[in-house]
Amino acid sequence: MSVLRSRPVLRWLVPATAAVAVIGGGAAIGTFAAEAEPSLPPRTAAQLLVDLQTSRLEGLSGTVVQRADLGLPPLVGLVSGNELTTMLTGTHTLRVWYSGPDQQRVALLDTLGEQDVIRNGRDVWTWQSRSNTAKHLTLGGDSGAGKSVPEPGPTMPATPQQAADLALGAIDPSTEVSVGRSATVAGQDAYELVLQPRDKDSLVHQLRIAIDAKQHVPLRFEVLAKGSDRPAFEMAFTQVDYRRPDADQFTFNPPPGVTVTEEKAERPAAGPGAGKPGHAAPSGDPQVRTVGSGWTTVLVARLDGVDGGPKTSAKPAAPPAGSPDVDTSKLLGGLPAVSGDWGSGRLFSSKLFSVLLTDDGRVLAGAVTPERLYQAARG
Repeated sequence: MSVLRSRPVLRWLVPATAAVAVIGGGAAIGTFAAEAEPSLPPRTAAQLLVDLQTSRLEGLSGTVVQRADLGLPPLVGLVSGNELTTMLTGTHTLRVWYSGPDQQRVALLDTLGEQDVIRNGRDVWTWQSRSNTAKHLTLGGDSGAGKSVPEPGPTMPATPQQAADLALGAIDPSTEVSVGRSATVAGQDAYELVLQPRDKDSLVHQLRIAIDAKQHVPLRFEVLAKGSDRPAFEMAFTQVDYRRPDADQFTFNPPPGVTVTEEKAERPAAGPGAGKPGHAAPSGDPQVRTVGSGWTTVLVARLDGVDGGPKTSAKPAAPPAGSPDVDTSKLLGGLPAVSGDWGSGRLFSSKLFSVLLTDDGRVLAGAVTPERLYQAARG
């Protein structure tokens, strides 16, 4: 269980990186490492973990920049403009404001506009400047108390806090935890917590989390792949202010001509255990399961309508409006063919993750070597 599970501060910062457009000319986060190391009193890794657990934050505003260089193969260009490639490539930026669990705002920036998600008490607004459309949701009674801003799409960690929360959840005997160099991030002195997987089949070499020396908030998060001294994925505050933001930041006034859609709050799922942490809802097609644990967990899914997999007579659904025209056969054909005692298929690999698409209709993925995927495929 994550050491931050009991600490909700900034857990709401989970907008989809897919919704963040590439910001041209954005500065690489790695350049911040050139700043002089501050002189800080020594602290152990255990003390830094306690700092994260016990910190209290009443307000925050700032700018977060994310950069990804995962070493994706050239065929990714076939789906340029797709949400997946937007998440996994380039430099992205967003503005965030936090004033307690009931007042939160995230602005996903774009050179041509922005998308906002705003929580103010029971009112939740999402707004897209390009289409000049807005959605409004009224949270009902206790169902909305303390809940975070809804995610506007497929997600991946979008702030140092969220990434740190996910990473710290993996701390167990499979992880070596240590203290790295001190740093200065967004003008704040910070300690560095280093997490290193012990399993040789993990593609992750290290996770580095820079923690504000005074406020104990993660300010920078870096993922280094094996065999590389440059982060394959990094995100950091470039500017941060710990004062409580003005209430006006959480008030949304629809601009002229905006089309507003009213949405209904979803009812909590019924049944024992529903809504409890760690209790997964029953999954439908495609069926998904996991193999292994910790850093080398492999996700296994069986897809409908694929040779060897469950068949379906339904025609493929039409792609969403505005999605890129992708030749799937050309995309898959560009992947190297692989085979073994587990079967045959195609392999997609990068610095930090591998994906195996088998000819019998399975998809296996994880931050692991291809050999670990083949091992899981045998089962």
